[in-house]
Amino acid sequence: MKFQIKHEIKGRMRLHIFQKKQMSCEQADILLYYLENIEGVESAKVYERTADAVVRYAADKDGFVRQNIIKEVQKFVYDKVEVPDGLIENSGRELNREFQEKLIGQITAHYARKFLLPAPFRAVYTGIKSLGYIWKGLQTLAQRKLEVPVLDATAIGVSILRGNYDTAGSVMFLLGIGELLEDWTHKKSVGDLARIMSLNVEKVWLKTEDGEILVPYSQIKQGDSIVVHMGNVIPFDGTVLAGEAMVNQASLTGESMPVRKSEETSVYAGTVVEEGEITVKVKAVGGSGRYDKIVTMIEDSQKLKSGLEGKAEHLADKLVPYTLAGTGLVYLATRNATKAIAVLMVDFSCALKLAMPISVLSAIREASQHNVTVKGGKYMEAVAEADTIVFDKTGTLTKAEPTVAEVVPFGGNDADEMLRMAACMEEHFPHSMAKAVVDAALKKELDHEEMHSKVQYIVAHGISTTIEGKKAVIGSHHFIFEDEKCTIPEGMEDRFENLPEEYSHLYLAIQNELAAVICIEDPLRKEAAQVVEQLREAGLSKIVMMTGDSDRTAKAIAKRVGVDEYYSEVLPEDKANFVEREKQAGRKVIMIGDGINDSPALSAADVGIAISEGAEIAREVADITVGADDLKEIVKLKRLSDALMQRIRRNYRIIVGFNTGLIVCGVTGVLPPTTSALLHNTSTLVIGLQSMKNLLDESE
Repeated sequence: MKFQIKHEIKGRMRLHIFQKKQMSCEQADILLYYLENIEGVESAKVYERTADAVVRYAADKDGFVRQNIIKEVQKFVYDKVEVPDGLIENSGRELNREFQEKLIGQITAHYARKFLLPAPFRAVYTGIKSLGYIWKGLQTLAQRKLEVPVLDATAIGVSILRGNYDTAGSVMFLLGIGELLEDWTHKKSVGDLARIMSLNVEKVWLKTEDGEILVPYSQIKQGDSIVVHMGNVIPFDGTVLAGEAMVNQASLTGESMPVRKSEETSVYAGTVVEEGEITVKVKAVGGSGRYDKIVTMIEDSQKLKSGLEGKAEHLADKLVPYTLAGTGLVYLATRNATKAIAVLMVDFSCALKLAMPISVLSAIREASQHNVTVKGGKYMEAVAEADTIVFDKTGTLTKAEPTVAEVVPFGGNDADEMLRMAACMEEHFPHSMAKAVVDAALKKELDHEEMHSKVQYIVAHGISTTIEGKKAVIGSHHFIFEDEKCTIPEGMEDRFENLPEEYSHLYLAIQNELAAVICIEDPLRKEAAQVVEQLREAGLSKIVMMTGDSDRTAKAIAKRVGVDEYYSEVLPEDKANFVEREKQAGRKVIMIGDGINDSPALSAADVGIAISEGAEIAREVADITVGADDLKEIVKLKRLSDALMQRIRRNYRIIVGFNTGLIVCGVTGVLPPTTSALLHNTSTLVIGLQSMKNLLDESE
């Protein structure tokens, strides 16, 4: 590709792309995706109208990163770039262009009519256009509502009756611009959020004649059969071919209870299998369907509304009758229709109803920039108000990638063979401990193809299956020795008693006899202690750790991290019960976990936060998902939530104060109606745009 470096400073380049035709939105999205995936590029922007691209990169002394970027751009060809499904369709670039063209068209048409059409023609046009606003106002009244359309209809109707066609025309023009901008800011914010929340599945179990194979998501075609195991997300819309499962559809339907799915029933992308296992015939591939469903969910769901946001909107509607009453009183007192109309030109509702949702949506978008996915403003408000936080240990306070340190065989078994068997059982279940076992087998190149019958997962305990006609179980000490009543091989009691204490233990038993103990090293996250201290400084007065591990392991971790309380050897119901007790005591509780066993507590908490690399059902049940790389993202979430609540309160004060001032100026004759309308709409837009700015940039 031919291009020119138009401007350059260290770590930043502005490129101009040479091509015969104007750059399309699709081409711009492809180029942006390509630039963002070049090694060393931190961020990129593409401007399709000017065919320019701005690239920010990590500058190095030798300039290797810069040279690599230039080299890669030279190789760029639109047709050779493979972009993810749904990326172009849902990028939002077409939306921005559409609204820009509409805005330019409205402004051009208004001033063309004003300067080119004779006054009588303008009057006729204004009269006809006013009918739409008046009709909308009458419809609102017919529904026994006194809302903003009534104010608009009254102001325009009175101006028409008084023969002030220019005033009526200007008011309708400003209302049209305001509606357009409100529509754009809302759709853009919703679109940004939907893209964040869109399904992100990398690999899928494909059903073949030879069994199940793990393949990339992109390889699945319409009509393929896929297997979805317990705890996993259903990646495509489809029909159940075999099996039975309880499916959590809360993300799409809002249903809190799982729905039974059996043969011939439909299942939907983004829902999660809570119990059971199903084979699904894929009905449709691609991400657009999921995206559209999420957009609908966002627009319809009350989850987006924080308490403060809801109060502001309620107040906005309540103020309309007072505005009408004030208009009538002004007219009775002054007998001046112009002053009365000036009151009508100013309503609190527009700004309140635009600024508050935009503030929330913008905060959620900003959270995504810090690898935090939030499902609604309600949860950010709860984070801001929370005083208690409960951490799961494994995969949360400890690293997301625990490793197998040692395999201790029992009963004459081979260590590698036991590891291979364990990996075969664990590979279906996305948890950090299971992943450690599978990774250890992979490093040793141990082939663990399917060698068992149907796998049964017992939440918080372990896995049960049949291998070569023998019952095999793997899991916790409680599960193996208390639930399954397994025994230690004769003469190996000392070996069992001398297992390394510094590791977590995963027990494997065959035919009710201990076959091996897998010792797993679960190193503490380096930032864990710092995060706990920062959360305490941010206002969280009670920090708790809960784990299924032994008291010895839990005590050591708790001391290093600095939590206020810790609980060991707990079951999922124990975590959920603890959360409920804290809530009954009047505390606002955040729960953070990553596994299937954390799901009850995540649901019970005021805010459930899941680690992104944990079980998919945990992410589905949770209200917020954070990246697995750094727990400091939780601190950023807390600061962001606090800043959002401050912004909502500040917006409320500004809107009420400014618009009250406009009403006073209109009543006293300082401002004419058109100027009041202009200032009102301008302030609404300015507040809306201010509400779209990043919060942490302002507060830090």
